[in-house]
Amino acid sequence: MVTVSGKPILTGSVPEAIKAGICLVPEDRKSEGLFLDFEISQNIAMPSLSTLSRHGFVDRRAERELAISAREKLAIKATRLDRPAGELSGGNQQKIVLAKWLATRPKVIILDEPTRGIDVGAKAEVYRLMRELAAGGTALLMISSDMEEVIGVSSRVAVMCRGRIAGMLEHEELSEENILRLAVG
Repeated sequence: MVTVSGKPILTGSVPEAIKAGICLVPEDRKSEGLFLDFEISQNIAMPSLSTLSRHGFVDRRAERELAISAREKLAIKATRLDRPAGELSGGNQQKIVLAKWLATRPKVIILDEPTRGIDVGAKAEVYRLMRELAAGGTALLMISSDMEEVIGVSSRVAVMCRGRIAGMLEHEELSEENILRLAVG
């Protein structure tokens, strides 16, 4: 069972998870995280439409303000927010996926391979954002196959072996050797 802020989340539905403050930054941002043909601002606003709409119509000014704020906070390199998200680099696309969920003020963010396919500069920005979120009280659950990333970013690691948790390592115990020892059983 999953609990958020001490309250059990009893259903596996996406709307219930979002309502509870849980969001997912998927591994495949292009097919699961973005609408590539939609504008940057539309992508960022998507999970927040209920707060940006009145009587079924989206407040385009509020949508744009949300996107401008996200662009500044996450250093998204896009001069025009009406461009399709698919025209941006992988790192900027990943920032858009993060921005759309940050707009919902999540309590828990699940990050599946958060830096796969992005350049070194964008990775550094994603790591900076992750540290800020964690310091601000947001719980981050990162799934990563990049050993350096796991060791460098994590405060605690659950190591899986054959579909089960083989062990937990605290930050001071994190090493490639300790992780591999648990991973191979």
